[in-house]
Amino acid sequence: MKVVLIGLAALVAIALVVVAIGYSLPVRHRAVREARYHRPPSEIFALISDARSFSSWRPSVKTVEVLPDSGGRRRFREEGSDGAILYEVAQSVPNDRLVTRIADPSLPFGGSWTYELIPAGDSTTLRITEDGEVYNPVFRFVSRFVMGHTSTIDRYLLDVANHFGGPETR
Repeated sequence: MKVVLIGLAALVAIALVVVAIGYSLPVRHRAVREARYHRPPSEIFALISDARSFSSWRPSVKTVEVLPDSGGRRRFREEGSDGAILYEVAQSVPNDRLVTRIADPSLPFGGSWTYELIPAGDSTTLRITEDGEVYNPVFRFVSRFVMGHTSTIDRYLLDVANHFGGPETR
């Protein structure tokens, strides 16, 4: 019985430490990653701006529902490994820049992704900047120390590379 109580006390202590560390972390974070592809900006922009096609090249996306515009902004809902997430396109400059933002305030996280296309000869660098917000302190801890702030960006860049049939360079 004593061993069980010690084990239970240890689990409670670990949970309290996780929550305390989570509260000490900032709600907002910025993560930047980039990869270079042997493709022109127009091909990459066509891929990343066509929400209807996401489920065909991003394994973590099961379905995408394109919704009516709201306030002049395109909106879509992704259903995937993170559940259903509503996005809006905050800015779209063809072949140059795309900014998407989470448009569902009920989620425990939010923020935006800025996609920049930087041409260089016969290649294009795709730079993704995540300006994220994680509201729940336990999720902040997990996002920072377990998953890492760049894990979703890294997966996305790899999915782009796989779509084009070859590895990207970083």
